Amino acid sequence: MDFLLMSYILYTYDLALPVIAAGMDFMGMKFVGEMLRMSGAFFIRRSFGGDKLYWAVFSEYVRTMLKTGFAPVEFFLEGTRSRTAKSLTPKLGLLNIVMDPFLKGEVFDVTLVPVSISYERILEESLYARELLGVPKPKESTSGLFKARKVLSEDYGSIHVYFGQPVSVRSLAEGRVNRCQFNLTPRHIPQRPGEEINHFVNDSAFRLVRAQEENMVLKPWVLLASLLLQNHHHGQKGGTALEELTEQAVWLRDLSRQCGAFLHWPEHAPPSEVVSSSLSLHQGLVSISEGRVQLALEQGGQGGPEEKLLNQAVVVLSCASYRNQALHVFLRPALLALAIATSSSNNRQEVYNSFSFLRNMFSNEFILCPGATVQDFEEACYLLVKTGALQIPQQEVLVTERGHRTLAFLTSILDPFLQGYQVVCRFLCEEATEALTDKQFVPAVRKFIIKHLLTGTLRYAEALSSDLQKNSLAALLRLGAVRRVKGGAEQGTLKVNKVMVNSLEDTLGGKLPTQKAAAARL
Repeated sequence: MDFLLMSYILYTYDLALPVIAAGMDFMGMKFVGEMLRMSGAFFIRRSFGGDKLYWAVFSEYVRTMLKTGFAPVEFFLEGTRSRTAKSLTPKLGLLNIVMDPFLKGEVFDVTLVPVSISYERILEESLYARELLGVPKPKESTSGLFKARKVLSEDYGSIHVYFGQPVSVRSLAEGRVNRCQFNLTPRHIPQRPGEEINHFVNDSAFRLVRAQEENMVLKPWVLLASLLLQNHHHGQKGGTALEELTEQAVWLRDLSRQCGAFLHWPEHAPPSEVVSSSLSLHQGLVSISEGRVQLALEQGGQGGPEEKLLNQAVVVLSCASYRNQALHVFLRPALLALAIATSSSNNRQEVYNSFSFLRNMFSNEFILCPGATVQDFEEACYLLVKTGALQIPQQEVLVTERGHRTLAFLTSILDPFLQGYQVVCRFLCEEATEALTDKQFVPAVRKFIIKHLLTGTLRYAEALSSDLQKNSLAALLRLGAVRRVKGGAEQGTLKVNKVMVNSLEDTLGGKLPTQKAAAARL
């Protein structure tokens, strides 16, 4: 849908149609692959391995398109569809290639236009949720496409395509990159980019993904999904009264606007109508009875407790994928709210240390620009003071009377991630054997989490998301609490430093003696 939509819009506005970098899996679709190719797609391998010839031919192809002005080049910075509707860490390959002609002085400038596409209702929502629970993704096929025709008879709401402000690579590079280094070697000889260029491309990629996030048009349902998940987690039996949910939604609408959300809320309609129409569009995920609304979990159906749990997890993860669309709006204030909650005093420096620890811990989970901890902290303080939730006289951070509701909402947003990371730490301390491999990690941790969900020691079914599990492992590897040891028959055995993992779990739980030590160590 994404690239066909883009081509359709550009065609309608009589703009040059782009050539599109598409994954190899689309090429195998009979007729459709050919149709996509005729619509401007060129197919690339998802990873090039160490194939230097493939890389050279491919990059020359893209650079020729750019230099000759044959057509604009369209590519997906994240490299694949996000299964969770959170932004993924950008892939740098194609960005490196499109910046190269500018860096080598072959063109005067390259303009990058971030485009954000927001779907009010995602076509593949339950498919994504099942994939996160370990059900393999079906192959892209033409017969699958025809079988999926029935989606056309359902209502999927609206799609917003937002073209952001064009970004000039020339202005990004000004004062950052010394282009003289490229004068010393003939242009046609491929060079490995140096440290400076890698940093520059990485920073630019993060800035572009942030721009894409900020231009995501959010629908009222995104706010409702956040509220329904929180109400569910807080154990509200029988759901939430419709009037109460509407009041919460209006409160959250105002809060998200103050935090800079790009919200599409129909102004002319009364809030109760907006809420009702959002709920009816997503009736597969919510159930309404006697004027009370809750997640549609009782459709667990037949089967044992584990099967029921996994069926409920599909609904929870589908809802979470809508909530995740708004995460970028609340992320920095939420990290600050969590830092205040886990900090031993309201001293500004101590809260900052806590914030810095949490931000570092979650930097595989969310889009957080490298080296921008201070800016993020200042932005969070500014937003929470502006919304009236905090006062920051001199060296203290004080929560106001009306701020408690805001802070409770913000900490609840990050709670599933916090508990998910803690349970992964607990798994590594209690269950990880000497021979645990990368391949066994997700199935083993899933089994451990199911056990804890069934006994009630863990509240959040979101911890079952393989995305969250992989991100927490990546964070522990980055922090050195887990090491990947090559060798043996099975590739990549995981070596766990249990003392450090334990200390990180305690710090995440706000057990304070280790807080300073861990923050200092990180």
